Parts: sequence; structure tokens; C-alpha cells
Amino acid sequence: MRDTTAGLPRAVPLLMGARFARAVGQGALVVGFTLYLHALGWGAASIGSVLSAALFVAVLLTLVVGPASDRFGRRHFLLAYESVALLSAVLALCSTQPWVLGLGALLGGFGRGANGAAGPFGPLEQAWLAQDLAPADRPRVFSLNAALGFWGMAAGALLAALPALWQRELPGALAFRPLFLLPLLGSMIGMWLIWKAPEQGARRAANQEPGQVAPSASTDQAKQAGPAGEPAPEAAPFTRREQNRNLLRLAVANGFNGLGIGMVAPWMAYWYALRFGHGPASIGPALAASFGCAALGAQLARHMSHRFGLVDTVVYMRAVGLALLLLTPLSPWFGLAAVAWAVRSAFNRGTIGVRQALVVGLTDEGRRGLAATVNNVSVMVPRAIGPALSGLMLARGWLVAPFLVAGVFQGAYLLAYRGFFGGIGAARP
Repeated sequence: MRDTTAGLPRAVPLLMGARFARAVGQGALVVGFTLYLHALGWGAASIGSVLSAALFVAVLLTLVVGPASDRFGRRHFLLAYESVALLSAVLALCSTQPWVLGLGALLGGFGRGANGAAGPFGPLEQAWLAQDLAPADRPRVFSLNAALGFWGMAAGALLAALPALWQRELPGALAFRPLFLLPLLGSMIGMWLIWKAPEQGARRAANQEPGQVAPSASTDQAKQAGPAGEPAPEAAPFTRREQNRNLLRLAVANGFNGLGIGMVAPWMAYWYALRFGHGPASIGPALAASFGCAALGAQLARHMSHRFGLVDTVVYMRAVGLALLLLTPLSPWFGLAAVAWAVRSAFNRGTIGVRQALVVGLTDEGRRGLAATVNNVSVMVPRAIGPALSGLMLARGWLVAPFLVAGVFQGAYLLAYRGFFGGIGAARP
């Protein structure tokens, strides 16, 4: 029998707790990191180059780690990530040297804001969460997991307003330095929770012979139950050829999505400062509101998926988000722009859980690490291009252009996503 907490495998709440702890530090640095670099005298082009380079490094790590986790397990990889993130935060607390901050962006994910995910090791978490969940439970669990990440990001973004309180004692850029305590503490808590999380499903998949499909949790339960009428084994949703085709389609659609995200999302704190002249005292709460709205949106998406299915939920919600994305840079006041961006987050970011639920259903259990890797990498590669391009635009004073370019790519993503996956039976819960 599986060890459960509130009806879920024991690993699920522990991994969710690690995500929340990690998200607090990420939320603080989404607000504070680019403002910190700006206060240190970095230009927009330099900041964009660092953010883009960090995403490319994350892509390389994801390509190596994701498929390997299907055979060797996930815990040790995630513990290694937390250790590197912890060391990066310690170095950033001690030094303002460009190589230290650049290394923190490259390896510690400073300023990237991954909704609490473990950076390039995020696919491991998705596969670990899915390993013992019945398909019907995945939209609920993944949406709750996303919501917890957003609430953690919101808490961190609120805490990022604290430098305004000690600017007299820590003037200038020095006021941002204590924020690095948050990712440090988050990594410590995450390491402890990950260490306690059981990994039976991952070890079971690792012990399969090459080419053999690992049994799902429902298969194990059916074997234990024995009598007729117990849950039937979960069959592989597609043939290997169909799985490969769906993963290719996913990569194409995600390419548009990644370009749209990278053009704008990493820059919002910096953009607010340029456009309206505001500091962390107001930018922090504004971005906290956007993450809080995203958490509410994740729950809305979960309920909508029961009525409309996963694909239509994504399309309907993100169409609203696209309209609000285009309205944000046209807003004449900071408050109006902040509200537009916050509500946009509910409809755009709120779909992350149902999108992940679709992804883990595109392959059998033995290839879920691969599927999650394709999902992440196909977003991260084009997303890595975005900050460098928009950094050049912002350096020229083009404050609206990044949003317009992002809107074109987001629209293309919706058309591709609906066209590729609208007819897939697994897209409905």
C-alpha cells in the first residue's frame, strides 16, 4: 500500500512544501535582482545578456538531467540543485563582484522566477509528482502545486519591498543584499523536505529493462487488489510513434510560448522602474498581486478543466491573458498597468497546472521524465533569446515594443496549441 497524506502519495505534499519554500526566494529576486543590478550600474543590455545566458545554461542541464532521472531517480539531482542554489545565495550575500552575480544568475536562477520549480531540474519534480498519481488526480494536484508556487512567489515579492525600510542603514544597492537570505533559507528547507520524500516509483522505473514500460501506480494497486472490480491498470495513452509525434508538436507550440514569455516576464520590475520611476516599495506589492492572482487562476483553471477539458481551458484563459498583455504597456498610470498585469497573470500563468497535466499524459510512465524535459526545454530555448532582444529594445527606450512582439508569439502559441492537441482524447480529464 502506498503511504498517503490526505489521500495523496506521501511524496506529493513534501515536494509541494519544497516548491513553496523555494518560491519565496524566487519571488523576492524577481523583484529585487534586476533592480539590484540596475542600482549597481548595469545597463539593460548587460542585464538581458546575463538573463539569456542563464536560461541557455538551464537548457543544457535540463537536457542531461531530465532523461537520466527516469533511470537513476530524482532525489539526488534535486538535492544537488538545492546545494548549488544555496552556495550561490551565500556568495551573493558576501560580494557584489560581477562574476559572483553572473554565476548566481547562471546556476542559482537569480531573477528568473520559475514559480518555485527547481530551475533546470523542474522536469524531475513533474515526473516525481506524477509517478503515483491516477490520471484523474493530476489536474487537481498539478494545479494545487502551481498555486502553492505562486503564493510563495507572492510572499517573496512582498518581502522584496523591505529594502525601502533600511535604506538609511544600507544605502543604495546595499539595501538589496539581505534579500539573498530568502533563497538561502528556501534551499535549506527544500533540501530537508526532498530528503524525506519517498521515491519508490522512480526506483521502480529505474529498474526496468531498456524498452520495458514501467508499471503505473494504478497497475500496482490492481495487482495488490486482485478481485474483480478493483481499479484497472493504466494503459499507455499512445503508441511510441504517437508519443514522439505529440512531443514534437508540443515543442513547436512551446517555442512560440517561450519567445513570448522571454520578451517581457523577466523585465517587469525593471520596466516598472523605467516607465513610471517606481522603486521596490511599490513594485514588490504590484508583482506580489500578480502572483497571487496567478494562484487564484490556477484554481480557476482546475475547475474549468472539468467542464471544458485541459486544452480548451488553456486556450480560453490565455486568450484573455493575451488581451491584457497588450493593454499593460498602454496604461498611462502605474496602478492601472499593475492591475492589468496582475489580472493577466491569473489567466495566463494560472494555466500552468493543467498544461503540465496534459504533458505527463502524452507518454507512458517510463518516458515522463523525457516528456517533462521536452516541455521545459522547448520553452526555455526560445525564452532564453527573449531577454537579450528586449534588453536591446529597452536600452533604446522602446518600452512598448517588447509587449507587442510578445503578443504576436503568444497568439501563435494559442493557434498551434489548439490545432495540435484539440482532438486528443487524453486532453480531457
